[in-house]
Amino acid sequence: MKLNEDFIIHNTGDETLLVPTSKASFHGLVQANESVDTILHCLTKDTTEDEIVSEMLKKYDADEQIIREDVRDVIDKLRKIGAINE
Repeated sequence: MKLNEDFIIHNTGDETLLVPTSKASFHGLVQANESVDTILHCLTKDTTEDEIVSEMLKKYDADEQIIREDVRDVIDKLRKIGAINE
């Protein structure tokens, strides 16, 4: 899976936004916290859920099951707005 090219990650330094281009069917902004920013950047290249979880485990001191559930939740939400290509 990979981030749809109709979405752009915009980082202002303090905040990360996922911005749809005019080609996207979703119209709005997605504000991302630090962990969602990590997931989004993993999705800039073709990746898997397991690879994202692995990256998150390197960065955050948290239980793998909690990270996996959080990653799955974010991916599901991104799919619903059309931000992920399978």
